[in-house]
Amino acid sequence: MSKHSKQTKVYIKNRPATFEYAIEDRLNAGIMLTGSEIKSVRAGKVSFNDSYCFFHKDELWIRSLHIAQYVNAGYVGHDPTRERKLLLNRKELKKWAQKIKEKGFTIVPLSMFINDNGYAKVEIGLGKGKKLHDKRESIKNRDAERSLKQKDW
Repeated sequence: MSKHSKQTKVYIKNRPATFEYAIEDRLNAGIMLTGSEIKSVRAGKVSFNDSYCFFHKDELWIRSLHIAQYVNAGYVGHDPTRERKLLLNRKELKKWAQKIKEKGFTIVPLSMFINDNGYAKVEIGLGKGKKLHDKRESIKNRDAERSLKQKDW
């Protein structure tokens, strides 16, 4: 039995991201966390409010990702909204850096999860901002799917 087999699956989704952006491409990236941060992630204490990714010196960082303070951290706690480095290979970084230079593209975090090896991962998406009429269309589609599911019951 592995040391991670008895833990529950952690999957935290950024719901507004797919509503606000049309996602063109997705990647799973590692994230550099401190000890108290990973414990808060395993407890599900993550909020994606207004978080986004940016490039700094050819590295990808995430800003405004709120990971709550771990209760038992003591004096070695962490800053809940600090900038955290995302881990991708150089080829993927260069490819996405080129797309970001195009008009309208941005990198948004879509979800955070713990993989089978116990590492925290962030699913990021390359997206273009939706216009108001696109958002209305998304609402119509969502409501139509919901009404179809209710009829099946």
